[in-house]
Amino acid sequence: MKKWLIALAGVLLTFTLAGCGSKTVATTSGGKITESQYYSSMKGTSSGKQVLQQMILNKVLEKDYGDKVSTKQVTKQYNTYKSQYGSSFSTVLTQNGLTTKTFKEQLRSNLLLKEAVKDKVKITDKALKKQWKSYEPEVTVQHILVAKSATADKVLDALKKDSSQANFTKLAKKYSTDTTTKNKGGMLAAFDNTNTSYSSKFLTAAFKLKNGEYTTSAVKTSNGYEIIRMIKNPGKGKMSDHTAELKKQIWDNDMSDSTVLQNVVSKVLKGGNVSIKDSDLKDILSSYLSTSSSSSSN
Repeated sequence: MKKWLIALAGVLLTFTLAGCGSKTVATTSGGKITESQYYSSMKGTSSGKQVLQQMILNKVLEKDYGDKVSTKQVTKQYNTYKSQYGSSFSTVLTQNGLTTKTFKEQLRSNLLLKEAVKDKVKITDKALKKQWKSYEPEVTVQHILVAKSATADKVLDALKKDSSQANFTKLAKKYSTDTTTKNKGGMLAAFDNTNTSYSSKFLTAAFKLKNGEYTTSAVKTSNGYEIIRMIKNPGKGKMSDHTAELKKQIWDNDMSDSTVLQNVVSKVLKGGNVSIKDSDLKDILSSYLSTSSSSSSN
């Protein structure tokens, strides 16, 4: 199963296989290369077939879900990647054979596929209950990261006397080795249970805290010793109040599940009235069109 999922590393290059004419693509001292020669050569390669698969899928997805994915959504996701990679973003695109235009096309393809997942995958009560077990609402914390346990103990002793946000901020500026956050009092961007930037130990310790509480013992991670103070924890509440969030998390998980994607793509293509006109490529979608299992998150 080829992963129909966008990623900065290993995305498909977007180029056109169509065009079987005699127009010259390139000339050499040994002769010219025509579109038909290029097409014949490319269609026999795995990369050429993969591109055609993606082109066919994109056509059907665009017809079925195009009105559900706006340019604004694509731009927002693009800017998220751009912000994440900072000054190296252009280099990363170039290294992956992408331009701003082609990368946005890939992002749109991924968003269209996600709409298909939302449409084709039935989320059961069992799946919601399972997701609820790991669910945590978005919280805001401040932290102090230090390299030695002795330093952590010194910070904790100071917090025993005054655990206010003001004092925690002061201690973060003095002791924290996290240069990105120390001057902001160790304040971190809000996160929930889907966060992958922090270690499981850090997340577990953070989610246990109520507003104003801090970890009374340092949390040992691969980065050092963490002391965490809760700024805002709305509490988990009732599952019925978070159905929409739970579904979103399930769909996000489905987007990295090859079995789910195989079934969804199969359903999309079967409903797309696809007809392969080139006899050499007649079986290009066989692995998808022969799939008959149902899609459900349970």
